[in-house]
Amino acid sequence: MNQLDFMSAIESDPFDRAIAPFTEMAAYEALWAEQGATFKTIADKFRGNSNLLPSDLVDPSKIEEFKAILRSIFGKYSVKNVGVRVHGAAEYPAKLRDARHPIELLYYQGWWDLVNTRSVAVVGSRKVSEEGRRRTVRLVKNLVKDEFTIISGLAEGVDSAAHTAALALGGKTIAVIGTPLSHFYPKQNKNLQERIREDFLLISQVPFKRYLDQDYRSNRIFFPERNVTMSALSEATIIVEASDTSGTLTQARAALHQGRKLFILESCFHNPDISWPKKYAELGAIRVSDYEDIKRVLG
Repeated sequence: MNQLDFMSAIESDPFDRAIAPFTEMAAYEALWAEQGATFKTIADKFRGNSNLLPSDLVDPSKIEEFKAILRSIFGKYSVKNVGVRVHGAAEYPAKLRDARHPIELLYYQGWWDLVNTRSVAVVGSRKVSEEGRRRTVRLVKNLVKDEFTIISGLAEGVDSAAHTAALALGGKTIAVIGTPLSHFYPKQNKNLQERIREDFLLISQVPFKRYLDQDYRSNRIFFPERNVTMSALSEATIIVEASDTSGTLTQARAALHQGRKLFILESCFHNPDISWPKKYAELGAIRVSDYEDIKRVLG
């Protein structure tokens, strides 16, 4: 049976509501199976009632049905050691409530306590330039030296460079992925995902069943939302480089909305092919020439 790490949460406060994690997982999956379900529609069900749990909104027979489905998926894809955090239970990160559509449940594998460390998200283009890759490594080197945990999305480009540099430098890293824990994307990052899962922290808010039921085009909706979660978990987001159409800008908007620091490297402002840096600087992003600029703000 998978590890469902709730007992410590329940034991930490005798007045906490006893929560059955597998029941909540199944209920969450059932909510995502409803016609037209999105992060917004699910968040709307919980707005104004912080005591609601996913299982309060799903018929018990449907929950049992989805428990069987989850067991089957976990067996087929060899998903093991899954932890769950549910809003309303201890150890759910309160900072996630700063998101526009806060998630009620997330899955994880690995070292959960990393969410309580000082962390910075390092993100950017999937098709990163060589100079962008070098800037990412220099940036991560300084952040690791100052004991920040590096958060990124395990995508190609800047994300991969950030995670890899953190590991090579003896730092800590968290990956927030846009697929369920049962999948690896991109496939060339399978070993990197497994390393982070085993030694650090891997987080997903993507429902297993819904993801399997849709094709890849419909599953694209999960990637921008994982950027929102990355921002909410982080003290700040640093954008190394990105195009005007990059999904990274979803995280820029989320950071500003959530009241997080948003840093944009000076080099982005000198790229004549993009216009977003000036726009976001006017909205409150911080233009930085070197790491010392970032360090002064983070303190």
